[in-house]
Amino acid sequence: MTPLEVARAALRHYPVDPAATLTLLNVSENATFAVDDPAGRRTVLRVHRTGYHTLEAIEAELAWLNALRTEAGIRTPQVLPSVYGRRVVTVPAGPPEEPRRVVMFEHLPGTEPPDTDLPRAFGTLGRITARMHEHALRWRRPPRFTRFAWDYDAAFGPAARWGRWQDGPGIGPAEIKILGRLDATLRHRLAVFGKGRDRYGLIHADLRLANLLVDDSDTFVIDFDDCGFGWFLYDLGSALSFLEHDPRAPELIAAWVDGYRAVRPMPGADEAEISTFVLMRRLLLVAWIGSHGDTDLALSTGAEFTAGTCALAESYLSKF
Repeated sequence: MTPLEVARAALRHYPVDPAATLTLLNVSENATFAVDDPAGRRTVLRVHRTGYHTLEAIEAELAWLNALRTEAGIRTPQVLPSVYGRRVVTVPAGPPEEPRRVVMFEHLPGTEPPDTDLPRAFGTLGRITARMHEHALRWRRPPRFTRFAWDYDAAFGPAARWGRWQDGPGIGPAEIKILGRLDATLRHRLAVFGKGRDRYGLIHADLRLANLLVDDSDTFVIDFDDCGFGWFLYDLGSALSFLEHDPRAPELIAAWVDGYRAVRPMPGADEAEISTFVLMRRLLLVAWIGSHGDTDLALSTGAEFTAGTCALAESYLSKF
């Protein structure tokens, strides 16, 4: 079944008019649709890809969403249950396909922060991220809470979650050499940095401006599909995704750190390692583009992104 067919089949589980219109909003790990009821109500339906999350992991994500909204005042989308009260709906796809998981969310107002004042937006992002980290540190997770990790092994090990960076676009012998050095350096520096409680915990893992919605004085955080256990600084690396090469990157990092420190301390030793997490995320994106070649984002980047990654890697490695 195509994602659209799954979405259409899922609608019968929700209090939605069968004539509701489905409009594809985004395809990344999942397919996300706007659901427009003839009565004028809009909701958002997420069709999960197979093999990425278990039912338990999806339920864990939704539990953190709810806890952030009710306990930390972070504006997250509310999950809309099915007519049977389930937060996650399973749609049989028929053999040999696996069943598909579907979640419906409220539709939130607002738009991505404009790029006319990126430092200000990054300051806001830093403050929100720090509030989420503070909540994660003190939150008593429900029983059987399970999410995957974003440590070195999960990112670049034998079973790398987004595939091998070696299979990214434009990878040849020269790229293998420089990015191989980057990989080895990341492995060493992450091991030395360690997974102390004040550095490693539950993170959003894709907390960039594209996943903020601003509506007047309200700011909403969306798309927790990649949330899991990782270094808190990885959220900064994620925030800088696709902007790592921008001449404004140092200014944006500084604004994020200032915003973060307004809420939660960041020791100097942690700040000194920021570039490691920026390059970790960048190398992960090379792997993601290689394994998601049919997405609009991958098609719009390609080998040029890998070349830019090699340049960033050369600059980073020159410091050691």
